[in-house]
Amino acid sequence: MPQERFLAALAAELDALDGRGNPKRHERVIVGVVPARAGLGPRYLLAGQGGREFLKMNSNNYLGMGLRPEVIAAEEEASRKFGAGPGAVRFISGTYAPHVELEQRLAAFHGRDAAMIFSAAYAAMVGVFTPLVTADTAIVSDELNHNCIINAIRLARPKEKRVYRHNDVAGLDAKLGEVAAAGCRRALVVTDGIFSMRGDEAPLPAIHEAARRHDHRFAENAVIVVDDSHGVGAFGVSGRGTEEATGAPPADVLIGTLGKAFGVNGGYVVGARALVDYLRESAPTYIYSNPITPAEAAAARTAVDLLDSAAGRELLAHLRRMTARFRDGLARLGFETLAGGHPVVPLLVRDTARTTAIVRHLVDHGVLATGLNYPVVPKGDETIRFQVSADHTERDIDFVLDVLARFPARPAAAPPPLG
Repeated sequence: MPQERFLAALAAELDALDGRGNPKRHERVIVGVVPARAGLGPRYLLAGQGGREFLKMNSNNYLGMGLRPEVIAAEEEASRKFGAGPGAVRFISGTYAPHVELEQRLAAFHGRDAAMIFSAAYAAMVGVFTPLVTADTAIVSDELNHNCIINAIRLARPKEKRVYRHNDVAGLDAKLGEVAAAGCRRALVVTDGIFSMRGDEAPLPAIHEAARRHDHRFAENAVIVVDDSHGVGAFGVSGRGTEEATGAPPADVLIGTLGKAFGVNGGYVVGARALVDYLRESAPTYIYSNPITPAEAAAARTAVDLLDSAAGRELLAHLRRMTARFRDGLARLGFETLAGGHPVVPLLVRDTARTTAIVRHLVDHGVLATGLNYPVVPKGDETIRFQVSADHTERDIDFVLDVLARFPARPAAAPPPLG
């Protein structure tokens, strides 16, 4: 069949994306990793860059688990024992001992009855939402929730949907009142734990209180769903995420990822036994999709065990120190950022061209960072998202700050504090 007009339409869309300054398809290819040495963290080799070494400041690998020898060894051992892939979906013949052991470990880590793993956190969100939304369900969602939540809501097609302003608990309270008045039997209140573009956290205790105030108005409860993919393993004294850091009660449905702080791959949900049993029977992205490999499950369990130990707490303490060092350095250089303790550290540029120029300057000097432009973020919120890792050393952090200090059009240094 001819497809010239079809391809021409796609090419026009690509030109429009390029014109807005936010293409994603020009991916840098990592061809090697240089191990940490002499006070420096790992460096990365890129295709087409010869032997130039790059420092990653845009990785979700917050604890450096992906390069830990214990995690790698667990994956290699399980690969030899169980093979390279699961070979089937879970309910046919794709469930292996490492899958079950990981689920039991995640449930215990989060203090829940049960856990269930998915191929990815995105798949977990879609798989959880679609069966939990009935013809009489309302969803109330933060306006800055991740794309996986937005698309899960679209697919689920609730009776009522309300979006409240970012972290505006009074707005959430009002929206819950509206959907209760609309006769919905069930309400799902959904929020990110850590908002991935900004690194700020949801006010979970206040969200719980708002849901509690309205719970009696719903025949099937006001249920709190939290996606803490950026929080678990990177936030809280023991790495249990935004719940721990804010002192919040447990969310009714907690979704996390194995692909960020745990350094492996996959997503998961934890909650009550009845919830997880129901999802095993009804979540489409679980039933009809292969799980992560047995080797990945074994590696992830090793990462959870490591996090939940004295060594893990020291990794977290080091991560907090490096994050504070970087945030303080940005402030000294006069750059705008947001207050917080999470290792996502946004540098607010507020201009697409300047964002692109700073990212190019960083790459030219051996630093990988990600610029976020509209429509990924709202106009005027153009940002460079830096992500600190426990892999980073003081020398690494100071190196990045020195590169930023040499950007030709950087802001004037911030004045010294009064007093």
